[in-house]
Amino acid sequence: MDHDHHTMAWQRISSAALTDGLTLTTACGACAVDLDADFAGITLVAAGELRLATAATDERARLTEDAQLVTGEGPCTDAYTHRTPVEATDLHHAAERWPAYAPIAAEHGARSVLALPLAIGTFPVGALDLYRRGPVPFTLDQKDRAGAYARILALLAIDEHPHLLTTPPRPAHRGPQGYPPTVHMAAGVLAVKFGLAPDDALARLRAHSFRHSRPLLHTARYVLNHHRLDDSPPGRI
Repeated sequence: MDHDHHTMAWQRISSAALTDGLTLTTACGACAVDLDADFAGITLVAAGELRLATAATDERARLTEDAQLVTGEGPCTDAYTHRTPVEATDLHHAAERWPAYAPIAAEHGARSVLALPLAIGTFPVGALDLYRRGPVPFTLDQKDRAGAYARILALLAIDEHPHLLTTPPRPAHRGPQGYPPTVHMAAGVLAVKFGLAPDDALARLRAHSFRHSRPLLHTARYVLNHHRLDDSPPGRI
């Protein structure tokens, strides 16, 4: 049965690739369509620390994946950390599990989520997140098929991002150490300009993104270009 799921997953991905090329994003989209997910995203993790949102089926997926970077928590982090699928059938009742992430995800239209770890053998590289707009759980068959897609997506991830294999993995952690370099650089700019401790500058950057419902990377890039947060007059944060 696993072989059948794997074969069917490759066929669906190959069919989608005829139009859009064989990419991680194309494969992610084929997976979402096959499993009746309303949108989906992939976040890769380098060396157990550096999280990179690398594929999204649409803007909702991109914003929901980014919410995990902003809050430092969520199904992607848990699936990667524990090396096991993570499911929440109703994010409206997941505030205790993910107090910061759950309301943001729900705001972007995600009601249920299934996250699967991506790995090459025992080497973890990230996680796949499948979202539905309603509180509809994935069936056992769909979960089995999702596992087949996850194995293929892990291979495509390594093909597109070979640097994932160059650094030995370390235990994954929640929180600031998981942010892309752009975010740390932007926090450094704020820290130097306004005399903040690095952790305080990073917290301010995250809080700003959270408050304005903006992607964390968008806020970070603005800071790098303008040396201030985008709703603040010069000389203030």
